[in-house]
Formats: sequence, C-alpha cells, structure tokens
Amino acid sequence: MSSTLRAVILLLLVASCGVARYSPPRNLDNACSILAQRPAFDRAFQAVKRKWGVPVHVQMAIIHQESRFKADARTPMKYILGVIPTGRQSSAFGYSQALDGTWKEYRQSTGRLGARRDDIYDAADFIGWYLAASNRELGISLSDTRNQYLAYHEGRTGYKRRSYNSKRWLLDVSAKVRARGNTYERQLRICGRS
Repeated sequence: MSSTLRAVILLLLVASCGVARYSPPRNLDNACSILAQRPAFDRAFQAVKRKWGVPVHVQMAIIHQESRFKADARTPMKYILGVIPTGRQSSAFGYSQALDGTWKEYRQSTGRLGARRDDIYDAADFIGWYLAASNRELGISLSDTRNQYLAYHEGRTGYKRRSYNSKRWLLDVSAKVRARGNTYERQLRICGRS
C-alpha cells in the first residue's frame, strides 16, 4: 500500500471520528430513538435527574430548541453590508447554548472548572443547575418546560420582569418547547426511559 493511500485512509478515519462526535442523532422527533443512538445522552440526562431533579424530557426539549443536539452549535454570524463578517450574534455555544458569562458562573459555583459546553454530561449538568436555580429563585416547577425555558432564555431577571411578553416570537417558541417536552415525555414513558 502506498504512503499516499495510507495517508488518505488515516485522514478519512480521523475525520469520521470528529463528525460522529459533533453530529446530532437522527430522528430528533423521537426521544427514544435519540437515547438509543446516543446511550451517553441517556446516562447524562439520568445523572442530572438524580442530582438536580430535572426530568429528562425537560432537558431534552431545551437542548433540542437550543442546539438540535449538535455539540458544537453556535449562533449565526453577523455581517456588514451582507458580506463582511463581524462576529457571532452572541457567545452561546454547545448543546446548551450557554453564554460565556453564565458558563463561567456555572463552572465556578459547581467547582467543575474543566467543564465543556460541547460535552453532553457538562451541558446537561449546566441545564440542571440553571433550572434548579430558577426553581429556587422563581418558584418555577422543574417539570414546567415552558416557563423554565422562558427563564433559561431571558435569564432569571428578565423572567421576573416578564420581558418575554414583548417578544411574540419567544412566546411562540416557548409553546413549541412545551409541546416537544410533552411529546418526549409520552415517548419516554412508552419506551420505559422516563
């Protein structure tokens, strides 16, 4: 085998490993399918349920909305005159789309200084941490997907001010997140993973 052919095979092997790590599961409309394809997701979500009390379907609905289960998801680029890139819309990154500042706060308050937003265990734990704090501070039930999502998106201060009421698009999105959470909850009951 020639060295060129070996190099091409090695390159393809390395590239395929990277794609699998960051590619989302297929059939994002079926919670059982997602967990069957990615057993690590199931373990991460169950760990968060035990630690923070956040139901699996709530975690999954938020991750679906934020990143569509894509590990390296980022916000779109901004452009001047439609062609000159000026940076991203925000610092949101990873499964949870956590902003830099909130991620730093999470890492410091939990002692998880090596946590990464593109790691499902860390991203799910972040969501559990954030939603548990919203439950304590705002009284939002951990199973209230819609209001937890609104507090997650707007921040707890924005939620207290009801800033979402001036954003019709966000109210529509939060209704979709609630519907997806309800669907995921039914599916997880059927396949025995709730």
